[in-house]
Amino acid sequence: MGVVRNEHERLVEAPAEAVGALLDRLSAEDDPIFPAPGWAPMAFDRPLGVGAAGGHGPVRYAVTEYEPGRRVRFAFTPPGEGFHEFTVEPRGEGRCLVRHVLEARWRGLDVLLWPTAVRPVHDSMMEELFDNIERVVAGGCARPVRWTPRLRLLNRLWWPRPRTVEVPREARLLRAAMEQPGYQDAYRMETRAGLPRDPGAWTGVLRDAFPVIAREGGELLMDVDTAGLTARASILVDEWHVTLSTAVRADSARSRLYWGAVRCAHPFMARMMLRRVHRRLSLAAPSAGERAAAARRSSVSAPSHLVSG
Repeated sequence: MGVVRNEHERLVEAPAEAVGALLDRLSAEDDPIFPAPGWAPMAFDRPLGVGAAGGHGPVRYAVTEYEPGRRVRFAFTPPGEGFHEFTVEPRGEGRCLVRHVLEARWRGLDVLLWPTAVRPVHDSMMEELFDNIERVVAGGCARPVRWTPRLRLLNRLWWPRPRTVEVPREARLLRAAMEQPGYQDAYRMETRAGLPRDPGAWTGVLRDAFPVIAREGGELLMDVDTAGLTARASILVDEWHVTLSTAVRADSARSRLYWGAVRCAHPFMARMMLRRVHRRLSLAAPSAGERAAAARRSSVSAPSHLVSG
């Protein structure tokens, strides 16, 4: 058993009120500072406030103390012990100090995981969060965080994996494309803020080998016929998920022989492709701070439609 205390702080050239307002938007749909989609977003079962429960990725906690614009504390959910908290303190006119403190009691394997894997990820996430604050309120970040090879490896290893689901009813193109398929499957991942909602962006390696034959709303249908198989793949993107679905029919002895050989590998390959594209798009997406700063510039530069009388 061991107790750890980890602190990060940064002096920001902006009023405490401006930074505190960003802190109040943690876990909101337009959260401008938590480092998603490169890392799992912070999410709760209700708006930020005492009693809200959730976390980010596998880390679970609940809000136990909240002073809007100044401070928020999260207690780790049992069996976790400890807390982490953000504070914003004025440091004279036009500047403030942002601090994050984590204090926890680790047990068992966590004692080894903290220094080797968890702390490097945590340290990077906190510094990326501070980078996002500077992007929004100070006009940019002079020295943004750079990932080390170890951090990239940890990010890859901990990236979420697709869930097996039923072919969604909303996959209308796939359902209409084939009568009585001999095989169907579907795999789903959560979309994150900043990820594209255009299904064409999610085709990944399939686009290079198979043509797109139909598109309707958030669904795209691809012809993935091979070795005599009649096969279609659907990519469906909505507000919350991206789903890769497949329908296959083997109508000849040759196609049945081929499908018998590859059927066991197909689920693994489909999940791997979806996970790989999900991560690639997430790492290529603008950061939360970049998105918020761009939205702010756009709102400031937008022409007024008011007409004087």
